[in-house]
Amino acid sequence: MGTNTSSARRRRAGSAVTAAVLGLLTAAVAPAVAATDGSAGRRPVAHPAEAGRRPVGHPAESARGASRIPLGISRLAQGPGRTVAITIDDGPDPRWTPQVLKVLRENHVKATFCMIGTRAQKYPELVRAVAADGHQLCDHSVDHDVTMDHKPVAYQQQQILDGKTMIEKAVPGVAVNYYRAPGGAFTPDSRAIAAASGMRPLGWSVDPKDWSRPGLPAIVAAVEDKLPQQPTVLFHDGGGDRSETVAALKEYLPWLTARGYTFAFPARSTP
Repeated sequence: MGTNTSSARRRRAGSAVTAAVLGLLTAAVAPAVAATDGSAGRRPVAHPAEAGRRPVGHPAESARGASRIPLGISRLAQGPGRTVAITIDDGPDPRWTPQVLKVLRENHVKATFCMIGTRAQKYPELVRAVAADGHQLCDHSVDHDVTMDHKPVAYQQQQILDGKTMIEKAVPGVAVNYYRAPGGAFTPDSRAIAAASGMRPLGWSVDPKDWSRPGLPAIVAAVEDKLPQQPTVLFHDGGGDRSETVAALKEYLPWLTARGYTFAFPARSTP
């Protein structure tokens, strides 16, 4: 009885926090764009209003956006049957992003690029190239702080909304439809902030750990072995040498096509 009561209290508390964050986001103001790549060392602001921020939008628009976007983490590709969502993290990168784009183009695949805000700010022409090829854009925070789930809510908000703004500035008018937490470190608050900003929290269901450069055979084996239904597969075009990733995509994408898979973006709504 005591354990059940305690669990119920924790659930009620979590719901209350999420509701409070959504209420805050409705009337909040969005962070200003960071000016340099040195934003990783900035101290969290105590409250969004202290930074002289511009409005996110009309409160009614924010509320409608929050109601359309589920708070749950999307791990499925859109559509029925044998569909796969390819996601590319940690760019853009001047060496590797063009190579990844070339492989995707050759295989007629549209992917979702989860971009770090400071990288998008530094290489706006690559953001435009990704968008011009018809790929989806995803906010991967300002500077990929994998500890942000342990930071104050105001800091999480700054990382999420500033990152989104940096990407949007590179391609005005192009939607940023997803948010992926660095290292998958979501919190109820970060998911609520993303959803209230029109971005579906985005996870993955297949991780070949290409970022660790385990070798081409290991990457290919990981992505070809026992695929779940409608998988979302994680690759990287930034953060280091991505030659193995490029080579793996060259093998993996034709392999999927030959087995009757089609490619889709990650789900934006609840299945």
